[in-house]
Amino acid sequence: MGPPNEPSPLPPRILGLDVGSKRIGIAVSDPLGITAQGLDTLRRTNRRTDFEHLHGVIERYSVSEIVVGNPLHMSGDAGSQSERMAAFAELLRQHLKVPVHLWDERLSSAQANRLLRDSEASLRQRAHAVDRMAAVLILQSFLDARAAR
Repeated sequence: MGPPNEPSPLPPRILGLDVGSKRIGIAVSDPLGITAQGLDTLRRTNRRTDFEHLHGVIERYSVSEIVVGNPLHMSGDAGSQSERMAAFAELLRQHLKVPVHLWDERLSSAQANRLLRDSEASLRQRAHAVDRMAAVLILQSFLDARAAR
């Protein structure tokens, strides 16, 4: 008999980000790349500290790529916020050395607020959870689209 078969390593995870001026909602895919789970929201301080935190998340979860919510206008056109996210995504690529995708987030924050409102979460709980929920919705949408290919 030969050596026992080693299990193949699980695919690396994907990180989803809902980037705002004060907070970054963070979600990570499960090891099979099927579902998104929210992580603690990052309260932004400065770019260096924010990137150090994200680097730690990338190492902890073996992240191979990042999905950043792209705030397009409802028409689908890019605006100033979308341009800021494109610039932020480029900085992530340079500093964290992983592929970064921009993903349409037009409805994620509104959907997150609706889901949290329907769950009867208090206004205070909602304010703390909406960024994480939006990151989960962005990442889940990306994972679903990738699985459908």
